[in-house]
Amino acid sequence: MEISRELHAIGRPLLDAQLAHPTVRGIAAGTLPEPVFRSWLEQDYLFLLDYVRVFSRLAWQAPDAHLGDLVDLAHSTWHDELDLHRSLSAEFGADLAAARKGPACAAYTSFLLESAADYAEGLAALYPCMWGYSTLGGILSRTPPAEPRYRAWVDTYADPGFAALAARVAVMIDEAAPDPARARELFTEGMRHELAFWDVPL
Repeated sequence: MEISRELHAIGRPLLDAQLAHPTVRGIAAGTLPEPVFRSWLEQDYLFLLDYVRVFSRLAWQAPDAHLGDLVDLAHSTWHDELDLHRSLSAEFGADLAAARKGPACAAYTSFLLESAADYAEGLAALYPCMWGYSTLGGILSRTPPAEPRYRAWVDTYADPGFAALAARVAVMIDEAAPDPARARELFTEGMRHELAFWDVPL
């Protein structure tokens, strides 16, 4: 079995835990209190800035066949995801410039940046975010929230283009051939960080 498929099987219980999390359930219903989403938005904005740095660090090490993909991933994160956060910040009263990392954000970004010191391991570590949000977006889009701001969030992560980027990362992991045990360990740790990230600081 390809390592990416093993990671999907490992990650599914932790993905289900995210779907059951009150923050995700509130987004799905369109009823999440604004202060909670505002805090999440600020934390995720800071996370995504470092996520771009992770892609950049990996691009420096990448084989030629993967270099363009990592540039595309960094570009999509900077221009699509961060633009969403910038547009929603005004609607939720978020202060992105003054935001400071909470414990979950700091722990997660440190983990990713450290893991990116090794190319194959860095891909396995960052994959939970790509795979998790793409899968969450696809599931939530089946019955999207009526509230337009939360609908925009769901639509971003349900977008076929985002799904294609996540699928490409899976192929890159398989091609990079990390040590399977180490890949499973890093992926599981990343999924745990993903779950913890929904407990936003207020």
